[in-house]
Order: sequence, then C-alpha cells, then structure tokens
Amino acid sequence: MNGRTSSRRAEPASSLCEKSHTVSPASLCAKSHTAYPASLCAKSHTASPASLCGKIYSALLMIILTAASAASLCAQDHDERYVPETDPLVLQKLEEWQDMKFGLLMHWGPYSQWGIVESWSICAEDEGWCRRPNPDYIEYKKQYEALKLSFNPVGFNPEKWAAAARDAGMKYVVFTTKHHDGFSMFDTKLTDYKITDPACPFSVNPRANVTKEIFSAFREQGFWTGAYFSKPDWHSEYYWWPNFATPDRNVNYSIPDYPERWENFVQFTHGQIMELLGGDYGRVDILWLDGGWVKKMTEEEVSVYRSAQGNKYVRVQNQDIRMDELVAKAREKQPGLIVVDRAVYGKNQNYLTPENRVPEKALPYPWESCIIAGGGWAWVPDPKFMSPREAVHLLVDIVVKGGNLLFNIGPAPDGTWPEGAYTLLAEMGRWMKVNGEAIYGTRALAPHKDGKTCITRKGDDTRYLYYLAGEGEQMPAAVTMSGLTLPAGAKVSVVGSGAVCRWKNGEGSFTVSVPQSVRNKPPSDYVWVFRIDL
Repeated sequence: MNGRTSSRRAEPASSLCEKSHTVSPASLCAKSHTAYPASLCAKSHTASPASLCGKIYSALLMIILTAASAASLCAQDHDERYVPETDPLVLQKLEEWQDMKFGLLMHWGPYSQWGIVESWSICAEDEGWCRRPNPDYIEYKKQYEALKLSFNPVGFNPEKWAAAARDAGMKYVVFTTKHHDGFSMFDTKLTDYKITDPACPFSVNPRANVTKEIFSAFREQGFWTGAYFSKPDWHSEYYWWPNFATPDRNVNYSIPDYPERWENFVQFTHGQIMELLGGDYGRVDILWLDGGWVKKMTEEEVSVYRSAQGNKYVRVQNQDIRMDELVAKAREKQPGLIVVDRAVYGKNQNYLTPENRVPEKALPYPWESCIIAGGGWAWVPDPKFMSPREAVHLLVDIVVKGGNLLFNIGPAPDGTWPEGAYTLLAEMGRWMKVNGEAIYGTRALAPHKDGKTCITRKGDDTRYLYYLAGEGEQMPAAVTMSGLTLPAGAKVSVVGSGAVCRWKNGEGSFTVSVPQSVRNKPPSDYVWVFRIDL
C-alpha cells in the first residue's frame, strides 16, 4: 500500500481526511504517504494576461497550482479526478465488479516474519510509522533482504482461505504479487528475489508459486482474481541503483542523465506484469497497481508537487513507465482487464481506492475502500480485529455510498490466517446469508444516509432500507427515512422474514412500521434491512 498504519486498527466509521492514508497534498495529514502529484486540472491553466512578464506569470501560476494542490483534500473524492473508461469490455466488467461489493485483499511476504509494516522499514524516509529498531540502516537492510532465506510458510492452505472468504460473501480477491521491497510472490524469470528461488526454503514446496496457487484456489470458489503489483521496486538496481544512496521512496538517480538504466527498469516492470497476465496464472480480472509516485509528470507538475511537499522528497521526477503502452499490452493478454493505477489521475485508473477510510459522501464513479480488517496491512503479532458489528456497519456504509469494500487480512509467517480473521468472516457471512440481496447488485440512491438509516436501489423497481443497530439496541417500532417519499402502492417487507410492513409518507420522508413479531425475533444482528418494491 502507499500509506501505512502498521498495527493500528482500521477506523470503519471514518470519513475524515485526517484519518486518511491515501492522498498527500500539503494540506493533508502528516500520516499520509501516497505520493500524489499536485491536483492539476485544465481549469488551472488560464492563459496569462499579455501585460504579465514571463517570470511574474510563472510565479503566479506556481502559487495558483500549489494552492489548487493544497485545496484538493481527499483528491480521490472529487469527480473531476476520474476519467471514464471507453473500452466496452472494460465497462462491462466494471459494472459486474460494482455488483460484487465485497472483496479480499492480502498483504503477505517475508516481512511477515518480523510482524512489521511491509517494505517501508527499508525506505530511508524519517517517518515514525516505519522507523527501524536497528539504527544501522545498511545492516538493517541486509537483514531485511535475508528474510528470504528463512521464509517457509509450510501452513499455506489457500483453499481454506477461499472457503472462508466465500462463506463471508466475498466475491473477488486481490493478492500482493510484489510489494515495494521487490520480493516476488510468484515464479518470475526476471529476478532471483522471489519465493521460488532455490535460496528460499519454501521453493521446494510443490505449492511454492503461491500467486498461482491462490488464484487457482479462489477461482474454484467462483472468485474474480486481482494482482496487486508495486510499480516501484526497491530491490531492482534499475530503480535503486547501488551507485547512489536512497534518500526516499523514489528512483535514486537522475532519469535524464541515465535514460538507459530507466529504460531497463521500464522493460523489467512490463516484463513482470506480462508474466502475471500471460496465461500461466489463468484469468486475471484486475491489475491493481500501487506506488502512485511512479508516473508520468511534466516539469511543471514536478515543481508544484515538490513545493506542496516542502521539497520533502528530493528525487521526485518524471518516472514514466509508459502506462498507456503497458495497459494496451495487458489487455491483449487479458481482454476487458480492469486496471487500477492507484493515485494517478487519468484513464488507467478504472476505479478509485480510498485507503483505510470511507468517503464522507457518495461518489459518482466506481470506487473501493481498501481497509484493514485487523492488525496491520501485513501480519502483526496478536492482531485485534474489528467487531462483527463494526464490519457489517462498514460494509453497509460503503455500499450505500456506491462503493465496494476490499477487506485486508495479513497471513501469518507460517502461511495461516489468525483465528480472529476466521471468526470475523464467519459472523459477516451469517449476516450476508440473510441480507446479501440488499448488498449485491445495488447502487447508490440519494439521500443515501439519514442518521442510522440508509437506502440503496436495485434496478428501477426495488429499494433497500437499512437500520444500523447500536450495541444492545432493540429493533425499533418504526424506521424513518428523510429526504424522499414512496409512491402509492409500494410494498415494504423485512428481509430475512418476509413480514409485510405498513408505511406512510410524511413531509419529505417516509416511515416504516415494524411488526411486533419481527421485533421480538429479528432475522439478523447488526443491521436490519427492509425491501421496498415499487
């Protein structure tokens, strides 16, 4: 991921930018770690008055653009930050993906052995959330890279994961094939820094190509598969050249001075992605690219971004890996492939991915909140998972705003899941078995939320009303939704019981009366759902 929370639990109700870990204009929180470029838009490039000299105009333009960047709080929440897809096959898949609503994300690699925030401790940025216990950076990095020599997850059983995810109601999986540290969790032919290298003890296991095994196991359960792939690679000498120090997350040499080296990195990146999409790993539905600072940038954008960041990242530069070319090649291998070039404004970000937060309002384009279920993104000792009530409320909050929930679970170093993950998913599955019809295939409907009450639509003729129950709360005698009324003849029933409810319109609202028999024995916990047939 771009931003890290390590062992901190997700805060499911959060829609505040200070709790966001995805975007990073200067005005955002100190804990944000995604390298977002300045939020430039066409409207910002107003032609200069003729009376302005070049230098004055440039200075004014810089001020304007920097201000625009700082004003773009939570840039992913702004509709002008999304470029609609035009490929009919991709559009069709996006519609299907939006119907799924609930997916699984897994961060897993040798770093799991230490129970630390994945990859980031080898980045030389002075951030509290990724500081190293060993003050000797050189020695620490050697020890980190040596984790490959002891990584042996003999408890790896992807079928068990897939069954638990299926029973929870999940429909797709996104797996970290490679994080920023460059360790490949698949059998790449382009580096020996991988789980199938003979130096890694797990390489002798018949299931050593874990990406292939995970994709296969989840497809057997009807899942879509997604490949998380980090664009930056801190192990590659074509990204972090040993000839120079590594002051920050960026490529550590001047690309204009060493274009051949950068071209080698571009080819390496394209090559690894083509390996994942070339057929050995089966059908891949989503290419989920992380590391938004690796992108094409103009000199002006670089200057604006550096200014917005207080020149914090000294190696910010145009890191163009020719995404248009890459996506075209990828879709030749996988027609209709959904591409998520995270945190990079443009046509190759088919849906947006707020990280560990929920947007405050419904968004008018495809989106997905990726949120930690418990512990950290990667495994941490004694992870604490959110309660089933928190998790179900989180799912409903996201769905009524038109998004998907991508729930992250970090496998342990031995290749197992913490028991808390199974317990949580089982409870979510119990709720989904009753109320799944009110989750899958729905779309946002204004006014979305009214306190504890929410609403969605399915097609033209069906609405779903949700009541988010508090801890120990009894099912109320009536539920009111403000902001809309129902047409005459509408039928309201309780999902899970079929009991028919009386209803009446008020001034810009409607109220549903709940039968006493249902109140005495609600069909589910956490959230009560009503179906409205128009």
